[in-house]
Amino acid sequence: MSWQKILLPAMAIPIVALLAYGLTRDPNIVESPLPGRPAFEFSSQTLDGDDLGLSDLTGKVVVLNFWASWCVACIDEHRVFIEAERYYADQDYQMLGVVYQDEVPNARRWMERMGGGWPSLVDPASRIAIDYGVYGVPETYFIGKDGLIAHKQIGPVNAMLMKQLVDSLLAASVTIEAGGS
Repeated sequence: MSWQKILLPAMAIPIVALLAYGLTRDPNIVESPLPGRPAFEFSSQTLDGDDLGLSDLTGKVVVLNFWASWCVACIDEHRVFIEAERYYADQDYQMLGVVYQDEVPNARRWMERMGGGWPSLVDPASRIAIDYGVYGVPETYFIGKDGLIAHKQIGPVNAMLMKQLVDSLLAASVTIEAGGS
């Protein structure tokens, strides 16, 4: 038996192993370096024409959602945000949308049709989205009262995740405030 008959199949084993490993990984799971870091400051106009920046929401738990009127997955998660807006109405909570690669009139019509009283920002040239590393919608960032990004959700937010994260961030901020007194 020649060495080539043994060496060639042996060389294929690492290649097959790497391919098999790659095929078992979920391409939707992208680790973000942002959780635990300060949220990026931004300021822009809302769909209503008002100026609003992240610093205007200091001291609140902020759910920052990147969405578009053409996004099918945004429809389902929007219902979750409407419920959260009602549920957390009397707490230090703020929902904030950022319109991603969409026309302002389309986004306005979509919000009027879907409902929701929170502001949505226009993002000219996708500057806010670029700072946050958004590569598609929906993407949502949960920001604590301390201004740190606690979680990045790629894809739609469901009710259980929303309640778990917001409750946790509101409770954490109460503990910090109580501990600091």
